[in-house]
Amino acid sequence: MPHINFEVDEEQYESLKETKKRHGLTWKGMLLHAQRELDSGPATE
Repeated sequence: MPHINFEVDEEQYESLKETKKRHGLTWKGMLLHAQRELDSGPATE
């Protein structure tokens, strides 16, 4: 199974972690939710 790994600074991490917790998501769930949101709008190329 492929893995996704990237670095963020401490402030970004804390902000992402709080959003994840507030919405009751896993890291994977948050990424997939963002993908659905991005794909639901018009493409900007």
